[in-house]
Amino acid sequence: MRDMGEQPVSIITCDMEGRIETFNEGAEQIFGYRADEIIGKKRVSLFSPGMVVLGHVAGWLKSASENGEHRTRTTFVRKDGSQLAAEVRITPTFHDGIQIGYCGRSVELLDVDPAETLPPVALATRIIRVVAITRLPFLTATWLPVILATVWALQTGLLEFNALSFGLVFLGASLMHLTANTFNDYFDWTSGTDQLNNDYFLQLSGGSRAIELGLISERGLQQLATSFLLLSTACGIALMFTSSDFGLLWYGVAGACCALFYTAGPIRLAARRGLGELAIGLCFGPLMTAGTVYAMTGIHSTEALLLGMPLGLLTTNILWVNQFPDTPSDIAAGKLHLVATLGLERASYGYLLLAVAAFGAVWWLVESGIMAYNSLAALLVLPLALYTSWRIITQFDQRELAMSCWLTIGIQFMTGVLLIGGTYY
Repeated sequence: MRDMGEQPVSIITCDMEGRIETFNEGAEQIFGYRADEIIGKKRVSLFSPGMVVLGHVAGWLKSASENGEHRTRTTFVRKDGSQLAAEVRITPTFHDGIQIGYCGRSVELLDVDPAETLPPVALATRIIRVVAITRLPFLTATWLPVILATVWALQTGLLEFNALSFGLVFLGASLMHLTANTFNDYFDWTSGTDQLNNDYFLQLSGGSRAIELGLISERGLQQLATSFLLLSTACGIALMFTSSDFGLLWYGVAGACCALFYTAGPIRLAARRGLGELAIGLCFGPLMTAGTVYAMTGIHSTEALLLGMPLGLLTTNILWVNQFPDTPSDIAAGKLHLVATLGLERASYGYLLLAVAAFGAVWWLVESGIMAYNSLAALLVLPLALYTSWRIITQFDQRELAMSCWLTIGIQFMTGVLLIGGTYY
């Protein structure tokens, strides 16, 4: 048995989001990475199995912050993919009395099977894994325009509600959104964009990081995305045969092309200086509302197309602000979206323009008689949109921007709910 005193000791420090700041020689020996390929380029989640990251790491860090330290046995992952059993002591780090990160001191348990130290995986963690891979919470960007278009068509007399048709539209649109989410992550990974990005905001930008965390393999994610695409296509085919109207095909093709080619080459809309933002705005706004109305009525409605403008613009703003932290790595990977083209400072004013345009569209739709007067209730969200715009203009290059990302999601959601309520009542 090897003497414990001869063992290398890994000492790694990171900031509050897990970005690695120091990586000692012992860490190099234990994990197999060089310091220069880790510091400032990776996060400490790299060393733990994905299910451990999802189910335990946040709790360990919280315990360390509250109690001064947290000790546990766990299983780590080396650069070559092999696992090791280890004992880790996590302590908070401070500067001027303010916590700025964490320090992890780890020693390998040489005679212990890594399977014995692997923390248990709860059912809730398995559910979170599915949510993380698919980014399920973002499906509200699809659900809101579908519901809005359905309620609008009912209130204007274009539609008599049919549960089967609505169910197929709702499910098909949701599956197409999942197609976009998973293909987006797959192609951002295979293009190297995700590997270059260490400045993303957790849970908001930078994709799901599902492959990086080992939650799913590269091939597995490709197969999942393809399955979502086929299932969405099946819903569309069922709708067309139910109504004996094959005009829906064009909406389906447009949605599928945007889902696939948003990040897939050679088209790669996200890298085409504004085409990606345009595609998102159209797909999660006018095309979604017009397609929903057509699928259930067989009517191509210009008014239904215009109906989607506010939500399309607000969904574009979600993408817009989430691109800020990703911009340096996106540029390095050749993903030249509009935020990268404009630069962060000028792009911060672009957010304000999109927000003003979205609420201006609400006003115009009411004045034009397309939307009911009660839909003006959505303007109650305008002050929050202006406040968020101010935050972005003054914090476009700071980590505090993460709060503006959350606020932008809330703005889109609240506006959608108020538009639906104002249309219904």
